[in-house]
Amino acid sequence: MDQLNQKLGNDSVFRVDKFVVPAEAREEILRKVRATHELLRLQQGFVQDFLLEQFSGPGEFNLVTIVEWENQAAIDNVVPIVKAAHEQAGFNPQETIARLGVRADIANYQRLPEL
Repeated sequence: MDQLNQKLGNDSVFRVDKFVVPAEAREEILRKVRATHELLRLQQGFVQDFLLEQFSGPGEFNLVTIVEWENQAAIDNVVPIVKAAHEQAGFNPQETIARLGVRADIANYQRLPEL
């Protein structure tokens, strides 16, 4: 456990995926995201998730997903499960993103201590 999480007493890790999605790709991307999140919700260590769509402002990313996991181990355990499910469904996220002209920024985040 790192020092930040020790101070917080919270091991939660947030997976944040931000996308720039062209209008013509919106429905396909939303179908893929929803299907993936249905699987994520069934996994051990899942806490909550959000699917957000920009409706105003100058921001670059118009679709954002956030998944809260109990800890990094939960994420590590779910990665091969999601990969296998995608392969079984014939879904290649990188190919789909490239084909649809979607740009993605994907990372894991932790809470900062209160100021």
